[in-house]
Amino acid sequence: MGTVLSVAVDISQLSAIQLLTLHARIGERLRELGITRSSNNPTGDLAEYLFCKAFKWTQATKSTAHIDALGADGLRYQIKGRRLTSHNPSRQLSWLHDLAGEHFDYLAGVLFKEDFSVQRAALIPCAVVRQFSKFVDPYDYRFVLRETVWDAPGVNDVTNKLRAVTL
Repeated sequence: MGTVLSVAVDISQLSAIQLLTLHARIGERLRELGITRSSNNPTGDLAEYLFCKAFKWTQATKSTAHIDALGADGLRYQIKGRRLTSHNPSRQLSWLHDLAGEHFDYLAGVLFKEDFSVQRAALIPCAVVRQFSKFVDPYDYRFVLRETVWDAPGVNDVTNKLRAVTL
């Protein structure tokens, strides 16, 4: 993810409101840099940014349902990211909606380490996503980005491609 600058800031002495203010300012700066597009947790936005930069995809508008990016070849991508932490190592991605509708061709999935560096990433055909997903209710599916997904037919490991993107 590029050169990491070590910043020596002792945040242990900051109050809760100072920490929240710093968090908000960092989020706004990431938005100014084009890394994030929302004011939410940056994991999803960072995943979209990295995939679109790495593959030169066009990001869909924020209001486009089920599709986060389009390839020059017309392929449709839904992009999901998950940050693994010591407090929560779950690999479950955010909900997939209306998976039966086949609104996307590939799921672009990335697992981030705690520091937001890329741990592992893949392009997963929609058929494989359906195979590994669990039906939860009439509209939602749960997909866990387990190591076994990388062994499925048609899955492309793109970890190094995402790691090569400079932030």
